[in-house]
Amino acid sequence: MLHAQPIVFVVDDDPSVREALESLIIQAGWKPKVFVSAQEFLEHPRAMVPSCLVLDVTLPGLSGLELQSLIAGDRSDMPIIFITGHADVPMTVKAMKAGAVEFLTKPVPEDALIAAIDSAIARSRVTLEKESDVQALRGRYSKLTPRERDVMALVVRGLLNKQVGGDLGMAEITVKAHRGQVMRKMNAASFADLVNMAARLGLAPPSKR
Repeated sequence: MLHAQPIVFVVDDDPSVREALESLIIQAGWKPKVFVSAQEFLEHPRAMVPSCLVLDVTLPGLSGLELQSLIAGDRSDMPIIFITGHADVPMTVKAMKAGAVEFLTKPVPEDALIAAIDSAIARSRVTLEKESDVQALRGRYSKLTPRERDVMALVVRGLLNKQVGGDLGMAEITVKAHRGQVMRKMNAASFADLVNMAARLGLAPPSKR
C-alpha cells in the first residue's frame, strides 16, 4: 500500500486543463486519475495508496470547496491542492483553514504544481503509515482477553500490581501474570511503550468492580 505508485486525482471541468495536468503527472512519475465533476470523483472508490487531489474551485454542481468539506472527515490521507482562475482572499483563507495544502492560480506554473504535489504525497504517505500502525495496534489489542484489557487499562495509568488487583478483585500474582501476557501480545518493548500504545488506542480505564 505505502510503496504503491502514488495517485494524483484531478477534478476540473476544463478538458484542456485535465489533459495538460494528466500529461504533467505522468511525466513526473505519478499515476493520474481525472474527473469532470465532484460527483464523479465521489463515485470513485477510495485509494489506499499515497495520493493527493488537485481540485478546481469552480465546478458544475458541487464546488471544490463543498467537495473539500464533504471528504474532510474520511480522507485525511489525501491532501488537497486547489487551483482556480478566480482566486480571492476570503476563498483562499477558507480553503486553507479547512486543510488545503496549497492554493494556486491558473495558469499554474508547472514547477510550483509539481512541488506542491510532491509535498502533498509525502504528507499522505506519513498519514497512511500512522493509520497502518494504529490498525496493527488494534489487531493486537483485539487478541487480549477482557481481563487482560482491564489490567492494561489500569496499569498504563501507573497503578501498581497490588492496586490493580484491589480494583479488579484479583490476587497480585494473577495481575502480574495478566500484565506479562499483555506485554507479550501487544509486542511492547517496555512499560513506556505500552503506555504510548494505550494513548494511541484512546483507551479509557474500566469501571471498578
